[in-house]
Amino acid sequence: MTKKLSEDTIAAISTPLGMGGIGVVRLSGPQALEIAQRVFRPKKQPKNSFLSHRFYLGEVIHPANQKVIDEVLLVYMRHPHTYTREDVVEIQCHSGLLILREILEAVLQGGARLAEPGEFTKRAFLNGRIDLTQAEAVIDLINAKTQQALELANKQRSGKLAGQIQEFREELLELLTYVEASIDFPEEEIPEISSSELRQRLQNISKQIQQLISSYEEGRIFREGISAVIVGKPNVGKSSLLNALLGEERAIVTSIPGTTRDVIEEFINVQGIPLKILDTAGLRHAQDIIEEAGVRRTKKCLQEADLVIWVLDGSAPASTEDFHILTAIQGKNIVIVINKKDLPQKLSLALLGPELPSSPIISISALYGHGLAELKEAIATTIIKNKLTNSAEVIISNLRHKHALVLAQEALNQAQEGLGQNLSYEFIALDLRQAIEALGEIIGATASEDVLERIFSRFCIGK
Repeated sequence: MTKKLSEDTIAAISTPLGMGGIGVVRLSGPQALEIAQRVFRPKKQPKNSFLSHRFYLGEVIHPANQKVIDEVLLVYMRHPHTYTREDVVEIQCHSGLLILREILEAVLQGGARLAEPGEFTKRAFLNGRIDLTQAEAVIDLINAKTQQALELANKQRSGKLAGQIQEFREELLELLTYVEASIDFPEEEIPEISSSELRQRLQNISKQIQQLISSYEEGRIFREGISAVIVGKPNVGKSSLLNALLGEERAIVTSIPGTTRDVIEEFINVQGIPLKILDTAGLRHAQDIIEEAGVRRTKKCLQEADLVIWVLDGSAPASTEDFHILTAIQGKNIVIVINKKDLPQKLSLALLGPELPSSPIISISALYGHGLAELKEAIATTIIKNKLTNSAEVIISNLRHKHALVLAQEALNQAQEGLGQNLSYEFIALDLRQAIEALGEIIGATASEDVLERIFSRFCIGK
């Protein structure tokens, strides 16, 4: 941005485009009310000026032709008690695509600038209303797919993570003050902190940082979900299983082997865990170029998956294709599903030999929905056993936070090693400053403009 954020007024549609009950056009900046008054004609003129946090009924008039666009409610919110800590105006209209665009065009002609993605939240951050972790939590709130993901995002939005990071920084700043004072004023009577005490306090901080780092895997699961791939030879019922889990016809189901040519991706909620299920093409010798591309995608998904749901046909004996799949999924977290339990059973798992993993085995009928509850329970148990072990109050879910914490911990470890080797305090001070800077990047105290642009570009326009 070439202008300072406080110098201009931005506007955007803040509700999803399309037909609905209410749509909102939001303005923020020093001229928000002035611009709104250029296009708004109240039904009853305020006696003095517009009062903050009051609704006013009226019409939006297009400044170019003076035609009425819609009857609306306008609310003016005076700074600093707003989302951005700037003057904010929201125009609430009937939610129609054309109406919203016409009102937005009117306020832009009235002097506002179209907001960039995430610019309202960016202004809230730059004006000190929220820190960077809280800004990122807004995205997580919007994207939350389960109750646990929502709770995790709300904890971060409330400032719990930022509070803990700030505690680390404040203690390190205090220690840095002692270290630098010892360097700059060796002859002065300065409250002493021994090398052993300094080392012990750094160890304590490093241990707490490690706990946060270790919580990332669990946080990532609640934030992004577990990737589960459904594999099996063609026509064992993989697509039927996906449809049964979703409760809708998402995948094409036929008796023709190899019907699924591409990867189908859907999310379901399994005991609070977002499960991203990938229905793939069968692992088989491809009959044409298109099917071959589907098989390649299946193998790639298999490599990247956190969990494999291996579907077998209980109504048919094990085949060579089943043995090939068993070889391909060795070493993965697996839930074995024997489908078509409603038919006479001919499958013998014993024939698959000792290579068969010690994984849960669930018999289902995807066609009739039998056994789905047991399957979901087995999936959740497998995930919890292998992934979810952390019960801390504050956990991290953002890879950016993890990287910064790792940098901070490396700097603290280096400082501790330096103290153990009786290195000069100049080196210790350098390590402490690096740790403080890394922690500052998490909450935005030392984040660069490039980092801010990357974060806020992930927002939609209007948030």
